[in-house]
Amino acid sequence: MKSHQTAQTMKPATAAKKLGVYLPATPAEFQEGVVSRAELNELQANPPAWLRELRQNGPHPRPVVASKLGVSIAGLARSGVTEALTTEQIEAIRTEMPEWLQKERATQAEVRKEAARLKQRDAERAQQGS
Repeated sequence: MKSHQTAQTMKPATAAKKLGVYLPATPAEFQEGVVSRAELNELQANPPAWLRELRQNGPHPRPVVASKLGVSIAGLARSGVTEALTTEQIEAIRTEMPEWLQKERATQAEVRKEAARLKQRDAERAQQGS
């Protein structure tokens, strides 16, 4: 019995998300086609010039912007940052350090601290239950 494996493909939006780039900034041929798993792996292993440029200078999608600013995606939305930003724009925000960024970073730090506390509590409970 032979197994026929079909090439797994994904929409350009999914591929862009996996590559960490902003879809509207990608070349037209990328946006209009489908991307196979092999093509995605090749793009990750040997990124072409356009992909290296997008990753370095942007515009970056919201998850990347949030990560570079040290806040959550929800924190970006609360602060009114809804569009993709370039690396230069992100650096300007980090340099300026507006009040909203300070507040959202503090919120993010509290969320991480609470998550660590809960993880520790659950680990202790699991150990006691053994």
